[in-house]
Amino acid sequence: MNHTTATYAGNPAARTRTRFTMLALLAVGTIINYMDRTVLGIAAPLMTQDLQINAALMGLVFSAFSWTYALAQIPGGIFLDRFGSKLTYFLALTFWSIFTGLQGAAVGLKSLLLVRFGLGVSEAPCFPVNSRVVATWFPQHERARATGIYTVGEYLGLACFAPSLFWLMHNFGWRALFVVVGAVGVLFALVWWRVYREPKDSTTVNQAELDYIAAGGGLEDVKAEKTKFAWGDVMKLVRIRQIWGASLGQFAGNTTLVFFLTWFPTYLATERQMGWLKVGFFAVLPFLAAAVGVMFGGWISDWLLKRTGSANVARKLPIICGLIGSASIIGANYVDSDVAVIAILSFAFFGQGMVGLGWTLISDVAPKQLMGLTGGIFNTCSNLAGIVTPLVIGFIISATGSFFYALVYVCAAAVAGLLAYVFVVGDVRRVQIEEN
Repeated sequence: MNHTTATYAGNPAARTRTRFTMLALLAVGTIINYMDRTVLGIAAPLMTQDLQINAALMGLVFSAFSWTYALAQIPGGIFLDRFGSKLTYFLALTFWSIFTGLQGAAVGLKSLLLVRFGLGVSEAPCFPVNSRVVATWFPQHERARATGIYTVGEYLGLACFAPSLFWLMHNFGWRALFVVVGAVGVLFALVWWRVYREPKDSTTVNQAELDYIAAGGGLEDVKAEKTKFAWGDVMKLVRIRQIWGASLGQFAGNTTLVFFLTWFPTYLATERQMGWLKVGFFAVLPFLAAAVGVMFGGWISDWLLKRTGSANVARKLPIICGLIGSASIIGANYVDSDVAVIAILSFAFFGQGMVGLGWTLISDVAPKQLMGLTGGIFNTCSNLAGIVTPLVIGFIISATGSFFYALVYVCAAAVAGLLAYVFVVGDVRRVQIEEN
């Protein structure tokens, strides 16, 4: 690091803060992303009546999103490496918003499935882009908190906007719900296109901030490299222990997340015999706890990095602690009090929020020229939980009539992820692969 860079890095007053504008765009985009993929749950009661879709088929519709979402991760990463963050996110946001709106025009099961498939494909590049933008715009010691800030949108979106969405549906119908939410996404896509810039192209960033980012390991505009896809690169990446170990850990964390996004309200209503008003009140608390977990995980990770200088400690330790917290969900099987159940589930979801730090870890280890493809592989593995978890839990409940072993399964997945981080991931460092 030369003298000029050191001077800029040590003088915060001289730096602009353009990177936080880019982070704000990611945060809003992530809120819209999760709103669009989960708004179907709000509309489902009225939709099933109007379209004559029974509960079993509705479960199929819910899972359809995850099929194409997982399958499109690697192609989405390839597109990202080829065309860069700005264009990739603009197209993804525009198309997933259009598909969200088209759900309001569904006339039956086939049309609804088709639109859900399209939604899954369109949303696939979102988190790889998020990871790439953070790695580009932020020095390493700020990336965990940056990841936490945009990731918290996964949890706060529904908690904050669900009352407004229920009001909208109550007054204008479920079709209007999809149209309005989709229109918001299209409008934000235009904002993204107008505001987002790579560091070299930005007119609002000064040299002091650029030097500060570079001194902390921020990347240059990798979009200009126009990386070409090769299956050999996929094989090289999946053999890297940091990548497949972190992917297994993220699958484990997403297992807990998917439980809360799908079966959690049913668990409270049927297993715990709570009335729907009580469910509506208690269901918010674990989501708020998860949001706190995301922010705490990012903060403690960056704090540990400053104090220890070790990426291994700073990145892996909070995730391991988060997976231990997720595993505690099994404790709900052994308590009777509603308050105790919610406390245990909230702690488990708090732990899952900390596991979201995995995106920071993967941005630290991904090869510079293959960040999009690496993010695609990582997200493919982690989002297989969206396919597997609802099916496994549904089978368990059908076979036993209880959630007891369903919570055992969620706990077991968290333990498997914990073991992956302890014994597989290894050193947290940017890996190098030979270019074809």
